[in-house]
Amino acid sequence: MQGADRALSAIARALGDDAVLRDPDVRASYATDESEVPASTPAAVVRARSTEDVAAVMAAASEHRVPVTPRAGGTGRVGGAVPVEGGLVLSVERMDAVEHIERRDGIAVVQPGVVTGALHAAVEAEGLFYPPDPNSLGSCALGGNIAANAGGPRAFKYGVTRQYVLGLTVVLPDGTVVSLGRRTAKGVTGYDLTALMVGSEGTLGVVTEAIVRLIPKPESVHTLMVFLADDQDIAGAVDEALSRRIVPSCVELLDAGALDIVSRQAGLAVPRGASAMLLMELDGDDAVVPGQLETVGNALDDRGAVEVLVAQNASERERLWAARRELSHSFRKEAAFKLSEDVVVPRTKLAALLGRCRAIAEEHAITMPSYGHAGDGNLHVNFLWDDPGARPRVDDAIKALFEAVVQMGGTLSGEHGIGVLKAPYLPLEQSAALIALQERVKGVFDPEGIMNPGKIFPAAARRFHGAC
Repeated sequence: MQGADRALSAIARALGDDAVLRDPDVRASYATDESEVPASTPAAVVRARSTEDVAAVMAAASEHRVPVTPRAGGTGRVGGAVPVEGGLVLSVERMDAVEHIERRDGIAVVQPGVVTGALHAAVEAEGLFYPPDPNSLGSCALGGNIAANAGGPRAFKYGVTRQYVLGLTVVLPDGTVVSLGRRTAKGVTGYDLTALMVGSEGTLGVVTEAIVRLIPKPESVHTLMVFLADDQDIAGAVDEALSRRIVPSCVELLDAGALDIVSRQAGLAVPRGASAMLLMELDGDDAVVPGQLETVGNALDDRGAVEVLVAQNASERERLWAARRELSHSFRKEAAFKLSEDVVVPRTKLAALLGRCRAIAEEHAITMPSYGHAGDGNLHVNFLWDDPGARPRVDDAIKALFEAVVQMGGTLSGEHGIGVLKAPYLPLEQSAALIALQERVKGVFDPEGIMNPGKIFPAAARRFHGAC
């Protein structure tokens, strides 16, 4: 604690006393994120307002070897913003400005605390478009999106956060400020450290400014809700739509378990004979999209869809999407305990993964509804249970899921990251040599080991998991 006190004294001198928060209730509010990682209360919370503030915080923390956990919106699902080794939480929530939008160059300069939905609104008012759209876009912040390389429903057509980040201002763990990347559409100067920083989960440095790429805003957006007789029909329905040489912006799925729960808990009307659902969205030019919509709808009818609903206006689009957005809330009402795992397999393996999930659920006596992004094989598998004593079975089921995903050529996370919760499972996907190489990279950036410790790597997270 003496090191933390000395660091906080230096930080208060640099930033002002009002930037350092030690009130127990405030510290408790920064002890968790939206994951199931148990709360870990920091010694203090520091709210930065500028790159200079962040640099002063990191310099003091480095000098006194105090752990620092960066935090933007705190909406992560794997514990990335939980200060598992105590120390300081460094909040960038006050750094929430869209500093500049350059329409002709197609870029925006943005601070890390800006809410993603606010960024969308700002650029769309200029006739531009920032495609990454995590489901929590109304509350998540760009800094967290960058840390986790966030995706979202539109990732199938448009890609994930990394594909839109051109440059970053980053404060390294010792307080050094560096500018990474560029403002131009092209550039190959040196190593691509911008890409390395995106997805590094706050373990290499603190992003204080981002230059993001924008594209023209689509003129027209249309939504279809497609009910299918069986969730094993999902992959075939997606293939049928794509075979028409049309690329939807979103292809969301609900398996039989998820559809049953959302129909009961959220009142979604499900036609007789349907046990799975797809939510498809098409966007593009006004003159083109209506014809594409008809083509896709006919293709799905030909494939045997139970029912295809087409939103006729914005309010109907919102009504169709409401069922998708209610899923997490519906699941929480369904059971006393809930965990969600974000995995990805090649799209051709999606039906096999859904089948494997059913087998795992039966084998371990756990309810496992799934939903996700059918277009890119990204499935959010949920684990629901009521008996606290069932947790060992849940852990066994999670491990079985991860093993199946890796065997199918998939990956343990598509958009949530590894954080604390998935760190023990990293060796299922990556070799010891690869993990060791990444740990050496971490050591170059953070030789004192103070930057968001306890995340990603099995050895770093072992103390936490051993204490659970």
